[in-house]
Amino acid sequence: MKMNSLFVEKYRSKVLDEYVGNEQLKQIVSQYIDKNDIQNLLLYGTPGTGKTTLAKLIVNNIDCDFLYINASDERGIDTIRDKVQGFASSASFKPLKIIILDEADFLTIQAQASLRNIIETYSRTTRFILTCNYLERIIDPLQSRCQVLKITPPSKKEVAQHAAGILEQESINYELNDLVLVVNKHYPDVRKILNTCQVNTVEGKLTIDKSLIASNSYTDAILKELKSANKSSFKNIRQILADSNLSDFEEIYRFLYDNLDEYAKDGVQQAMIIIEIENYMYHANFRIDKEISVMALISKILQTIQ
Repeated sequence: MKMNSLFVEKYRSKVLDEYVGNEQLKQIVSQYIDKNDIQNLLLYGTPGTGKTTLAKLIVNNIDCDFLYINASDERGIDTIRDKVQGFASSASFKPLKIIILDEADFLTIQAQASLRNIIETYSRTTRFILTCNYLERIIDPLQSRCQVLKITPPSKKEVAQHAAGILEQESINYELNDLVLVVNKHYPDVRKILNTCQVNTVEGKLTIDKSLIASNSYTDAILKELKSANKSSFKNIRQILADSNLSDFEEIYRFLYDNLDEYAKDGVQQAMIIIEIENYMYHANFRIDKEISVMALISKILQTIQ
């Protein structure tokens, strides 16, 4: 039985030389590793761009005991009081203890407030690495206690080269156009790119489903409907999303924001739509069926522009 059968885990960077992109950030982390010490870090950026990978890479290259907690699963104040404070206060034979709080933007306000005191109390022996997608969800007192580092996505070329290298190591045959299609569709989410490559590999060959190609133009179809909004637009957009076979709707929010000038008539409409985009984008993180949240937003936009 093969260990780490998932590409995203099997090929997760273990050392800095393997980490893709962010050369300036790698220089900062290299200094930490050389000193065998870090500041409290807050890593933020879009999903799938290497925040968790970098956090795990740091603790694996520093002589430390570490605790990993996924804050999207354990987000309450009890986790901070019991697990985090318990680990921070315990004895260790290593010179440093590091606590990784992955997806820290899911922590409740009470949990974040409690965490800031623990960071100060155990600052002599314990460091914290927080990761998040949305920096604005982290309270200012917690941000001020950390060195805030933005994880910028590697270029499309770097991502394509990284994915191609993995396919070659796995002896998977692929057409360059198919790989380019996957990268263009899911960039900058490297995790999703690798998962898509793996799930579309059949008998040692990367085989892209035609539906993936068809779904690439769904945003243009949505924009066309919004620009000529009428009574059937809601139904048409709903059908467009159904036909696109999307599993992740997050990029739609950015698309609707970036193309405001195309379908909103004036500044008043644009301002109202931005508020709705922000509202539905936030609440979508707590919804099981993301498509319903998107269609609710589309409904609000259509009401605004008609």
